[in-house]
Amino acid sequence: KAIQGLIISDFLLQAGWGLIGPVFAIFLTDQIEGGSLAMVGFVAATFWLVKSIVQPFLAYYFDKKIGEKDDFAFLTLGMYVSSLVPLGYLFSTQIWHIFLLESIRGLAMACVIPTWSAIFTRHINQDWQAFSWSIHSTSIGFAFAFSAALGGILISILGFRSVFVLVSALGIFSTLALLSMRSQILHKNAVIDQ
Repeated sequence: KAIQGLIISDFLLQAGWGLIGPVFAIFLTDQIEGGSLAMVGFVAATFWLVKSIVQPFLAYYFDKKIGEKDDFAFLTLGMYVSSLVPLGYLFSTQIWHIFLLESIRGLAMACVIPTWSAIFTRHINQDWQAFSWSIHSTSIGFAFAFSAALGGILISILGFRSVFVLVSALGIFSTLALLSMRSQILHKNAVIDQ
């Protein structure tokens, strides 16, 4: 159940971001002052650099803490914060707004990735590691495939603003799905956490 909950939660989060991934460059170049094709690359780099620099330090901290309560807290907080970032796009007019939001998203995902992976790894059934990870990877592949195709259609019909709200809503549902599974996720390590 813990594995299922983690996969469902990540599916919703990635499906949301998949809605805007392929067309985000159009938003930057068409609707943001100072946005250009060159800036698209720098915006993407900002997210990846912030996440990649901060993530090992947080992961080291999580590994030193005993139990999953801290992991789970940072996981849900990171998911929630990353889900609010698309709402920030609604109010963005300058390129520095986007850089700031992508930095925040990088910090949030630096909390999500190591904690999600650690909890997932701890809960995999013995001798089902490859299958469990493949189910996760497959679900994320489907999430991106369908949402990428759907995102372009939705944006052409509804516009970026409505789709940004939808991305945020899917992220919040992702966090709620995780919270609804809290007892199953933390049950395995209940003795250690007490």
